[in-house]
Parts: sequence; structure tokens; C-alpha cells
Amino acid sequence: MSRRVRRGAGGAYGRFLLAVVICGALLLAAGGIALVLRGRAPEPGESVAVSSADPGDAQAVALGRQVYDQACAVCHGLTLAGQSGWQEGPPGGPAPAPPLDGSGRSWQRPDQMLFDITKFGGQPYAPQGYTSAMPAFEGTLSDSEIWAALAYIKSTWPPEARAAQP
Repeated sequence: MSRRVRRGAGGAYGRFLLAVVICGALLLAAGGIALVLRGRAPEPGESVAVSSADPGDAQAVALGRQVYDQACAVCHGLTLAGQSGWQEGPPGGPAPAPPLDGSGRSWQRPDQMLFDITKFGGQPYAPQGYTSAMPAFEGTLSDSEIWAALAYIKSTWPPEARAAQP
């Protein structure tokens, strides 16, 4: 007795299963690549959209570290420790750059204010009659780069400072 195999329906079903398996493998591979890429620093010139100061966003923090090192460290220091004497600046200013590592007062300000100070400079937030040395980075840094720098800065703060930030 010989059995006849129906190739029409079985063949189509087999091709369908193969397509499902291939699609599943591709989705798994894409997910794995996305996980690997998420934790890496962006390449120079690579566009990364950042719209908040999220210290838990590894890609934003990596970009922010690059931006900070290039634009902020000259005044605030590579370790974010600021300049000595930042609390005792001259009465009319400008005071030395404050620390951004959580030992200063930056954590006492909301993200939007930190963004605005970085983008538009410190003068709009300075008391009347005081000269701020904080430059405006509008036109130098993109909004995404500013948010990324703030994400990096916040990633260095102790958990208590992050929790207490307004």
C-alpha cells in the first residue's frame, strides 16, 4: 500500500510556516540589535532625538557626555565639580561656575529652567544688577544636545538629589 501525499495544501502550509519562522527570526535579530545600539554612544554627526533630561536613557546620557565634555567642561570641569569659590563670587558677579554633580544647587531647579539657562544663558535668571557668566548655547547646541547634556549631568546626581528635584 502506498500513501499519497498531498503536496498542494501541505506545500503552501509549509511555506507559510517557514515565512513565520523567518519573520520571527528577523524580529528577534532586530530587537537584539536595538538593545545593543541603545547602550552605545552615538557616532560623531549621528542624529539622536532627545526631548527630556532622562538620566535613565543610556543613549541620551552617552551623547550628553560628549556634549558636556566639548561645551561645558571648560567652565564646570570634567568631573562636574565647578570652579573653586563658586559660592563667594563678587557681589555684582560673575561668580565662578558652580558644580553640576549634585553638590551644588542645579538639582534644586526644574529641568525646563536648566534647559532655558543653557539655551538662553544665565542672565535672564540672574538677580537685578548681577552679571551672569553663563553663556547662551542657542545656535551652538541643538535642543536635543542640550537635553542630552542635562541627562548626563542628572545621571551623576545622587538618588536623593534626583528625587528632590522639582
